[in-house]
Amino acid sequence: MPAPAVAALLALMVFPLVYTVWLSLNRWIVSAQARPSFVGLANYVQLAHDPSFWHALGRTLLFCAFGLALQVPLGLGLALLVHREFRGRGVARTLLLLPMMATPAAIALVWSMMLEPSLGVLNYALSLLGVAKRAWLADPALVIPALVVVDTWQWCPLIALFCLAGLAVIPAEPYEAARIDGATAWQQFRYVTLPFLRPILVVAAMFRAIDSLKTFDLIYVMTQGGPGRASETLNLFGFHLAFHYFNMGYASAFLVVFLALVLGASLALIALRERRSATAYVA
Repeated sequence: MPAPAVAALLALMVFPLVYTVWLSLNRWIVSAQARPSFVGLANYVQLAHDPSFWHALGRTLLFCAFGLALQVPLGLGLALLVHREFRGRGVARTLLLLPMMATPAAIALVWSMMLEPSLGVLNYALSLLGVAKRAWLADPALVIPALVVVDTWQWCPLIALFCLAGLAVIPAEPYEAARIDGATAWQQFRYVTLPFLRPILVVAAMFRAIDSLKTFDLIYVMTQGGPGRASETLNLFGFHLAFHYFNMGYASAFLVVFLALVLGASLALIALRERRSATAYVA
């Protein structure tokens, strides 16, 4: 019975992939009004020697690494904070999840106004502390950290949500045994809470790593890859190839490589999770 729906879904997934691979083997610049011409692996060879691609890859990995380094500890800390019993805990949990509900484009517009050099509220707050104003989105040295902060503000609650689910299923007995043995709060966290949450943290980090590699709307709305190319990640690099320079064959080759990168990162994180789980089981 589900065969027609499965066939339709496979067609929707397989055809674009096959067409993209075929197009990557051709040279096709739409603005030249010429038909695609087969060039084999020439687009891939050109991509391997393209410094713009490697710079975009480095910026993407930097954005992803900085994001994970901030979001995982902060998400875990927020989860531990709202997991405790206190008055208004339900309201606090609701407010915690609100950033995820907004669209990235809307968040990007709001944060662009907040980071505006002359009238932005962030520079105003820093000026009250005696800190000089900064051009957050116009400084090549600050634009990636600024984008990471905005991305962390939106998606850190997702890590917290994963951790809250993990904290809810941790049994009370290990904590009771630890307290009887005289363990401090830090020791309970290190030797009880963290081992239980480690598989969940790996899964949460995997989701966020994949999402960070594919982040487009936030960066495009806030900087469009600027200043210059200081925030041009792989997604914006491919977008510019296809829709600014209309080099569809070259852009398709990049998309195939990008798909392989995302797939490879996903498989590596899954293997890491399975290794962690097996180690924990043996221990």
